Amino acid sequence: MKKIAFYGKGGIGKSTTASNVSAAFAEMGRHVCQIGCDPKNDSTRLLLGRICKETVLDIEREKKGTAQLSDIVHTGWHDIKCIEAGGPDPGVGCAGRGIIVALERLKALHAFDDLDVVLYDVLGDVVCGGFAVPIREGYASEIYIVSSGELMSLYAANNIAKGVQRFAARGAVKLGGIIGNGRDVLNERELLEAFAARLGTQLIAYIPRSRAVHEAEIHRQTLIAYAPTSEQAQYYVRLAQAIDTNEMLTVPTPMEFEELEELVESYGD
Repeated sequence: MKKIAFYGKGGIGKSTTASNVSAAFAEMGRHVCQIGCDPKNDSTRLLLGRICKETVLDIEREKKGTAQLSDIVHTGWHDIKCIEAGGPDPGVGCAGRGIIVALERLKALHAFDDLDVVLYDVLGDVVCGGFAVPIREGYASEIYIVSSGELMSLYAANNIAKGVQRFAARGAVKLGGIIGNGRDVLNERELLEAFAARLGTQLIAYIPRSRAVHEAEIHRQTLIAYAPTSEQAQYYVRLAQAIDTNEMLTVPTPMEFEELEELVESYGD
């Protein structure tokens, strides 16, 4: 079973990328499960065609620990299993702690049996221990970081790489590469390639910015479902294929922030 986690700065397009990759894997005939580790519960929206309101934590609270898989696993496009970990209401409690509880419960229910691909879509920069659970506890073995060429997106990516480096010594988790999600930054692809090289990894894909992605999201679909023959959809297909065959799994070597600033500046002139 391939165990993948997508990390990245909030708003970078991580969930859109994750859902399209899940859809591409499903079209390859794989049994896929996508798990949203974000209290907004919106990771699987494009696969389900709706916001999933039946999260693991909500069902657990309602059923007082007696929830079954059928209560928390929802069937999405091409039979993709969709799960949202859930979390507290905004301003109340710790979302990271919610992820810990949710993943432990999923493991106890054998939610990961009979799957070919499990993809975790994880919020944020690994600043909280809860969001690091897929890395720390071995739920995921391959980490992919979604980033644009914007400085703060790269800063977040570098922080995530620090988390991967820290936990790689404890187990089999490795960095599989950087996924470039285009924001029309000057020399963006070249910058991302240089950034990946400095981390000791690869730019496994560069996905240019496209209005087609926005159109598909308005219709609550992945681009794989909405416009499967489009050129933009093929970027996600090729990304899934690249992840499927990826053997370049490394322990990253993160940069100091000053080095990162210099790198970004050198490609911005």
